[in-house]
Amino acid sequence: MSSHTPTPTDEHIVTETRHWLSRAVIGLNLCPFAKSVYVKDQVRYVVSRAADEGALVDDLERELRWLAEADPGQTDTTLLILPDVLQDFLAYNDFLYLANSLLQSLRLDGVLQIASFHPQYQFEGTGPDDIENFTNRSPWPILHLLREDSIERAVEAFPDAADIYERNEATMRKLGREGWDKWMAADDGGRGDQA
Repeated sequence: MSSHTPTPTDEHIVTETRHWLSRAVIGLNLCPFAKSVYVKDQVRYVVSRAADEGALVDDLERELRWLAEADPGQTDTTLLILPDVLQDFLAYNDFLYLANSLLQSLRLDGVLQIASFHPQYQFEGTGPDDIENFTNRSPWPILHLLREDSIERAVEAFPDAADIYERNEATMRKLGREGWDKWMAADDGGRGDQA
């Protein structure tokens, strides 16, 4: 970001994240578990203004503790959005080890887990421009905090959960980069409707 580019507001960052969630994650059914918590307004959006990893660890710890104590009927999951830190995917990927170590030190492993999304997300064995990577590409780096209980319930309700990754790859290959760009440019009014 150049020094002349204004820092986006938290509201703008959350709006972009909600658009991505409704269009990509729900609209393309990349995660069949996401729609129910989205429509019930059980997703917490938190913009971390941490400018370094130390401050981010503090924000992550606070959000992990908050979610662990929160009523699941009110807040089922948290998207911790990082506009000012870990813009480089390799640095972000390295931070995930620290994030999971924090989860264990708080004795929340088995209670919560952390999923990863990043604008430069790249799966092992893929090229940087391979369309399959877009299943995990978000407008901002995101640490997605999920409840293990919710994941278990979702997997029980969706017996083919193991096939999600392969189905998502097929969806992205069929869509292609041009199709992805057009799909994401459209406005669905936040409904997350699938084409």
